[in-house]
This record gives sequence, C-alpha cells and structure tokens, in this order.
Amino acid sequence: MAAPQDVHVRICNQEIVKFDLEVKALIQDIRDCSGPLSALTELNTKVKEKFQQLRHRIQELEQSAKEQDKESEKQILLQEVENHKKQMLSNQTSWRKANLACKIAIDNLEKAELLQGGDLLRQRKTAKESLAQTSSTITESLMGISRMMSQQVQQSEEAMQTLVNSSRTILDANEEFKSMSGTIQLGRKLITKYNRRELTDKLLIFLALALFLATVLYIVKKRLFPFL
Repeated sequence: MAAPQDVHVRICNQEIVKFDLEVKALIQDIRDCSGPLSALTELNTKVKEKFQQLRHRIQELEQSAKEQDKESEKQILLQEVENHKKQMLSNQTSWRKANLACKIAIDNLEKAELLQGGDLLRQRKTAKESLAQTSSTITESLMGISRMMSQQVQQSEEAMQTLVNSSRTILDANEEFKSMSGTIQLGRKLITKYNRRELTDKLLIFLALALFLATVLYIVKKRLFPFL
C-alpha cells in the first residue's frame, strides 16, 4: 500500500503535466492570434495564471523531495523537479517569442488593411474563423485530457483518505490490544495470589489437624496410662 507522501508526489506530477499542457495550448493560441490586442492581452493573463499554478506545484514537489527519508528517492525527485523547471523556462521562452511574433503579425495586418482595404478584411475574417475552429478543436482535446487527469487526482485523493482511515483503525486496534494485555496481566497476578493463599490455607489446616491429633493422643494417654 502506497504511503500518503507517495500519493501526494503522484498528484503533484499529474497536475504539473496538466498545467504544462494548458500553458503550451495557450502559447499556441497566442501564435495563432491575429488580433486585436485585447484578445492577446486576455490570452497573456491566462498564461500568467497557469504559470503561477505550475510554479506552485513544482515548489510543492521540491518540498516533498526534501522530506524523503531515502537519499536515492530524494535525488530522483529533485531531478524531476529540475526537469520541470527547465521545461517551464522553455515554455516562458516560447511564450515571449509567440508574443513578439503575434504583435508583429497584428501590426502587419493592420498596415495591410490600411493599404488593401476591404478585401484583406474579408480574408482576415476567414482566417480568424479557421483559426477559431482549430483553437476550439485543440481546446476540446485539452479539456478532455484535463478531465481525465482530474479524475485521476480525485482517485488519488480517495486512496489517501482510505489510507488515513486504515491507519486510524490500526491505531485503535493497537490501543485495544494494549488494554486487553493489561487486563490479562492483572488476571494472571490474581490467579498467582489465589494459588499462594490456597497453599497457605492447606498448610494451616494441616497444622491445626496435627495439633488436634496430638491433643487427643495426649488426653487418651493421660486417661489410659496416668502413671506414664
């Protein structure tokens, strides 16, 4: 049965992968964005939120790694943390490049619109519709992956709760066993004390009987043989 700490590590890794996929999808949306600037700003706000969540989960995984008892497991987790950090830096670089490319594309489109007028506007509208359809398909796929990973996280949380309940049951049984052991020890002492008392009573009865017989013999002797 896995330890709660292992379950927490697995949950962290799952959510890191989920946030990484969501960041990549948003970066792709930025690359495909053809304006206006308000749409780009909205996408960047979402990317910042996802990076914050990703950074928080990586920090949790790093803390879990430092709390490992075995040095080998600690080093493995720290290496995973380092890989996640490198991946996050790579995503940040891609994010900056995508923003630069998007701004250049928006500027070029605006200039072309001024020069070409309505025809370019219609082309841009068609391109935006195509890009919107593609983005919608990607978003649906990512949401499916997100739902699947959320189910795995929920299952892991249920497994952790089961572990906690099992541990509590074991502790209760251990306390009950200690109580029973104390009762058994007390019973054993009482039995030993009773056996000793019974031996003492037998000895006293034997001495009383011997004294009685000696007294009877003495009286008989005095009656039958008074001259002795």
